[in-house]
Amino acid sequence: MKKAMKWLDSHSFDYEFHDYKKSGLDKKMLLTWSKQVDWEILLNKRGTTWRKLPDDVKNEVSKTKALDLMTENPSMVKRPVLVVGDDVLVGFDEKAYQQALLG
Repeated sequence: MKKAMKWLDSHSFDYEFHDYKKSGLDKKMLLTWSKQVDWEILLNKRGTTWRKLPDDVKNEVSKTKALDLMTENPSMVKRPVLVVGDDVLVGFDEKAYQQALLG
């Protein structure tokens, strides 16, 4: 998050920060994002919330179940998520940010 914000600030981009860990995240937003990027990219499998799930839940996860899990546990969404028009960028990748925002 810090790297993304620092990059956006250093390039003088205005952005709106939505802390979905605190403010929540609705399923409609996740559905919209999952139309642009694969749900498996959105799902943070490196976090403790994912690791604490029972193995049978992790082994049987589908798009529908993953979206339900992320709605219930916003910390399971990989961060940051940057929405630029119709593009959704997940995680910070300087080259992807440059291409999406600077052309």
